[in-house]
Amino acid sequence: MHDLPLDPTALANPPADNRLSAPLLGLMAASTGLTVASIYYAQPMLALLAETLDATPSAVGLVPTLTQLGYALGILLLTPLGDRFDRRRVIVVKVLLLAAALLASSLAPDLPLLLAASLAVGVVATAAQDIVPAVATLAPDARRGRAVGSVMTGLLLGILLSRVVSGAVAEQLGWRLMFALAAAALSLVALALRWRLPRFAPTTRLPYPALLGSLRTLWRSHPTLRRAAFAQGLLSVAFSAFWSTLAVWLHAAPFHLGSTAAGAFGLAGAAGALAAPLAGRLSDRHGPDGVTRRGAALVLVSFLALLALPLLGRTAGLWLVALAAVGFDLGVQASLIAHQTLVYSLDPAARSRLNATFFTVVFIGMATGSALGGLLLEHAGVSGVFGLAAAAAAAALVLRAPSLAGLWRPAIASAPRIAS
Repeated sequence: MHDLPLDPTALANPPADNRLSAPLLGLMAASTGLTVASIYYAQPMLALLAETLDATPSAVGLVPTLTQLGYALGILLLTPLGDRFDRRRVIVVKVLLLAAALLASSLAPDLPLLLAASLAVGVVATAAQDIVPAVATLAPDARRGRAVGSVMTGLLLGILLSRVVSGAVAEQLGWRLMFALAAAALSLVALALRWRLPRFAPTTRLPYPALLGSLRTLWRSHPTLRRAAFAQGLLSVAFSAFWSTLAVWLHAAPFHLGSTAAGAFGLAGAAGALAAPLAGRLSDRHGPDGVTRRGAALVLVSFLALLALPLLGRTAGLWLVALAAVGFDLGVQASLIAHQTLVYSLDPAARSRLNATFFTVVFIGMATGSALGGLLLEHAGVSGVFGLAAAAAAAALVLRAPSLAGLWRPAIASAPRIAS
């Protein structure tokens, strides 16, 4: 075997100079948010992109779809490198490449080149998924859920507030400047991470093909991983179907709102994101399984409520959208923290690969939600979008039911364990 001999105790309890201080945790949370925000800047700007590049709404809708597919691809192909190399180096290089991809987006003269740049943005924005297992490695066992919750608050705030910022900047200064400002900010993030992050010793010597092959072994060996990934992937379908279509249906009757207003709804969702540390503490204290079920139930209730939107007037409808955004974002975030707590506890030496496997499924769900959301909006209106989201949340809730746990045993009981 090519793996390093490892001491699991050392992995769970990093040396003193690698402890997760509050300033370092804050930097990692902010860096995660700014990195993952790059995936979502385009969503409130889609109407402006269509006008500027003379593209149809369905064509310009490929921008978020390709970005999210690129993210899933980057998670699958690049995130496992965090187990093979110094994770600090992997993170810094990815953030610098992300800044370059955003700069290319700002300079794209036509839609095909913007689509290519958007795919690249998604691939290297996976630096966020290298930071999260780094936090899990540095945090002590008793506080891992809380620490992951804190950094995931940064991640979800980045997702939600990116829409607020990009909507306002694009409407006032243009979408090209928005991408250029994001590139400049990430260049500074790369410098800060290079200065403050500790080095991480590799946990495996597996060559790259074997490293990718080990993902299949992890998937087959851990029913908890499969169940968590599918449940969170379904919740991601609901989440993405809403946010990827919001700017389009708010622009139409009866709301007639611009990209600034569409982005501002991210503030409503951000209120839910602030509860992530609470979800982490509940997972640490009472176990994560119940948190996943409560989160999925909250997403379901929020989208069932949104089905009443066509029956309401303009003002009441906007209030319903804002309140539902708080509810389902809180539910998605709580479930995500709990699922990550479950996944990261499976094998400390394979956290990057576990994370890669888990989030590949999650972001396939994101891309699916974007694609189906746009299609349903065109053919069935907002009720079709909310119906899809409610159905996906209901499926996730059923999947987390305790009675189904026995169905998630490994397909082959004797599947070889990964040597990490």
